Amino acid sequence: MKAPLSSSTSSSSGILRRSRLSTYLYTLLAFIVFVAVIHGEYSIANFGRVDPIIPSPVFSTTPVKKREKVVAQLPSFAVEESEEGCDIFSGKWVKDELTRPHYDESECPYIQPQLTCRAHGRPDTEYQKWRWQPHGCDIPRFNATLMLESLRGKRMMFVGDSLNRGQYVSMVCLLHRLIPEDKKSMETYNNDALTVFRVKDYNATIEFYWAPFLLESNSDNAVVHRISDRIVRKGSMNKHGRHWKGVDILVFNTYLWWVTGQEMKILIGSFKDVEKEIMQMSTEDAYRMAMKSLLRWVTRNLDRERTRVCFTSMSPTHSKGDWGGEASENCYNQTTPIADSNYWGSDSRKSIMKVIGEEFSKSEFPITFLNITQLSSYRKDAHTSIYKKQWNPLTTEQLANPASYADCIHWCLPGLQDTWNELLFAKLFHPDLI
Repeated sequence: MKAPLSSSTSSSSGILRRSRLSTYLYTLLAFIVFVAVIHGEYSIANFGRVDPIIPSPVFSTTPVKKREKVVAQLPSFAVEESEEGCDIFSGKWVKDELTRPHYDESECPYIQPQLTCRAHGRPDTEYQKWRWQPHGCDIPRFNATLMLESLRGKRMMFVGDSLNRGQYVSMVCLLHRLIPEDKKSMETYNNDALTVFRVKDYNATIEFYWAPFLLESNSDNAVVHRISDRIVRKGSMNKHGRHWKGVDILVFNTYLWWVTGQEMKILIGSFKDVEKEIMQMSTEDAYRMAMKSLLRWVTRNLDRERTRVCFTSMSPTHSKGDWGGEASENCYNQTTPIADSNYWGSDSRKSIMKVIGEEFSKSEFPITFLNITQLSSYRKDAHTSIYKKQWNPLTTEQLANPASYADCIHWCLPGLQDTWNELLFAKLFHPDLI
């Protein structure tokens, strides 16, 4: 049997333990301070980095100039662009059942019924389990905590059509689980043209603004805009742009509404004019007019020391079986991505990509280009198809032929558009990626 310790021995032992404990606590405290400093520098120094973009040459019919080192004149944390980097938009889709999806459809109450595919009867979940894998590198893992912290005291706004709204909702879904219920809200303003997700403790907002052409048009009503005879007003960026001032991160998109035909109607003057002067322009010329107007507005109205501007390339459709399927085939009943790495859908106009490349390469204001077209074109399986809210009763003929009313434009959530936001996150925080 061991003899009990004497009081002096016990006292010495206690002093030794307290000494060891104090050393441990000081070490732990020093480590925490070190991590906090590094995290703070990372958030501030990297969030605003920008890379003036010349879109990937695969989408352009003209040679693209060699990338040059550019010092981006955006927020004080802007840095020099790397001369070499990994093209995160060139890669392939790989099955990943461990880390996908990022969230469950039922866990995000902000998804519109047009995008809740499982709730509307889609039987499979395979479309949720694909991860984009660039050639030669990995996409930085989406860090919701870092994203939220970097948005503290800031505004982030997605501007465009319903496809950009889908990316907006995806971003909200990726972040909202970190926020207590009583510390977040979503409200609409301006006849639903503006949707604002507010994070109270961070004094931050993530917003969506409806402007399908960016310029003023007769389709600007966010609720009632199914107009076949679409008209865009020339030189009218200020009509919507006044709502974009003061935003810290702007993510634009516009494409689908421009390609309803080979020509567009352009209004010279005002929609209030009794006699309207309307001219016809080719789709490409009209789109170029819009891009010039956007870049001019951005240069004149935004502070490059504060605002980061991003532009998402065209979202592909799969309304034709041009991937090797039947001519009458579309996205209906598709459950796997397209494997052909050279596939380019006939609905995605390379002439429009050429316009973007030519105009953005001349921009005085740095634009971060999210080149999602090619990687999204492989995802014939990811559309909402027939699994969405139908605003009008289906006819007997439609019910007999589901492919006839399949939506091959929009995307299920969770799904492809979460990847768009992973890429957006990568571009915001990792400027060395092309």
